[in-house]
This record gives sequence, structure tokens and C-alpha cells, in this order.
Amino acid sequence: MFRPGSPLPGAGSAHGTGGEDDRGAGGNTEGTGRGQPRPEEESDVRRPEAAERLRTLVESNASAALVIPGVDRHDPTPGQGAPEARAVTSGGDVALLVPADSPAARATVHARGDDLTAVMEITDVAPVAVPHRIRGRARLAGWLTPVTGRDRAACVELLAERHPSGPFPGPAWTLLRLEPAEGWIDDLWGEGSVEPEEFAAASPDPLVRHEAELLQHLAAAHGDLVRGLCSLLGERERACGFREGAVPVALDRFGLRVRFRADGRSFDARFDFPRPVRDVAGLRRAIHALFEAASTD
Repeated sequence: MFRPGSPLPGAGSAHGTGGEDDRGAGGNTEGTGRGQPRPEEESDVRRPEAAERLRTLVESNASAALVIPGVDRHDPTPGQGAPEARAVTSGGDVALLVPADSPAARATVHARGDDLTAVMEITDVAPVAVPHRIRGRARLAGWLTPVTGRDRAACVELLAERHPSGPFPGPAWTLLRLEPAEGWIDDLWGEGSVEPEEFAAASPDPLVRHEAELLQHLAAAHGDLVRGLCSLLGERERACGFREGAVPVALDRFGLRVRFRADGRSFDARFDFPRPVRDVAGLRRAIHALFEAASTD
């Protein structure tokens, strides 16, 4: 029998107790590890490596901020510390588009070609309303420089491909490059450090640009089917209940993660696909197989 459900051990009672915060991105200020259902090490669980997860998060639409030692990150102009657009080059550097009057842009001008250390901090927030909505945090530290010469045209083209609706580089914007020195991620899979060579060699998850829309669609249009996945959890099925529902909280090429709520508590379950998907078409087939398995179980 096809049983793709993989409940994450220990999450039902140790995490997600009363008082969970469901207010959105601004409501949960705790670290990812506290109160967040997390997996235990299991040999049969397929999981992306830390480098892939970091690369995926950098290339996602998750919010990011640039922190430069010695530069006030609390700029009086809202959004000045946040890159407006970003993309990863073939060599593993990160092209960043920032306002020309931002602290980061001014700092690179004042550096006059000297190495300017910087850290890009990323916060990944679930695009659906769930307890413990912050799914992960990441840092990518390295050296920040302005993009000039022939490299500028390549970076502009890359950003235009990644962000077809703009903004486009112009007088109001400064194009910067972050050359990674080290990376770190703490997310639903766990915590890990990433070397720059690993980051450059990794590929982002093929669903990264579609994940938010797909999760919102599943939650809004197929809530009953998502709750029905509980029938695939074996002994944990009784813990699900249907009084408080279930919400799809994360999606990648390996499977779907659902957060179930019962008796005021929450726990996560992974539903692995038979094989990793490569695109949205493959995802539709995989999701259909999951729902079909749940309905016939």
C-alpha cells in the first residue's frame, strides 16, 4: 500500500502547545528551533542538503536585509536596508539591487574598492496562516562590492530574468555584488553551515518560484483534501482530529509538509513523493497521487 505520510517524531507533545502565535510574519519573533516541529535523523527520509536549502532561500522571495558592520542598519527611510531584487550568478555570487541612497550603497562608495564585509540576513515566512509561521532563517556573509564594467550588463540581464516586472537598474538604484565567504541556515529541516564552494555548486529547488502560490492554492481550494492526508499517517492518524484542520506549510521537489492541529497542539508530517519532481507539471501529478492514496486508504 502506498503510504507516503512521514510524521515527524516528538513534535506532537513537545512543540506547539497552547499560546501559539498565528499573527503572521511580525508575530513570531522566536528562533526557528523553539516551538517549531523539527525532524529527527531518519535514514529513509529524503531531505535537501544545507547548501541546496540556502541557495533556494536566497533565490526565493523571502525577505532579506543587508547588515554591514559599522553602518547603522536602522536607517530612517523604510526599506533602505533591504535589497529590492537579488539573483545568484553562475559563479555563486549574489547580485543585489539596492536604493542608491541606501546605507549599503553609500558604504560601498566610501570603501573605494577596499573589501567591505557584509551579511545578508534572510527570514522565511510561510505564505499561509499557521502556528509558528517563521519557517527558517539564514545568513550569507561575504564581501560587498559595486558591479561595474562588463559584469554589470550580465547582472542586469540576470536580474531582469529573475524579476521581469522590475525594478530596473537606473539612477535611483545601485547594483552590488555579494561574494560569499560562509553561509548558515536554520529551517524546518534543521541547522547547517555552508561553504562558498557548496553554495556555488548547489541548485535551487525547482519549485521555489511557485511554492507560495501553490501552497496558498492548496490551502484555499483543497483544504478538505489536505486534511484527508491524515489517513496516511498510520498510528498518528488518531492524533490528527478534524476539529482544527491542517495547513500545507512547505513544498519542495521531495514532498509536501503539512501542519496538523488537534487539541490545541500542532505537529508536522511529511508526505514524500514517489520520486523528486522537476517542474510544476510533475508536481500536479505527485499531489494528485497523494490525494488519491488518501481517499482510497
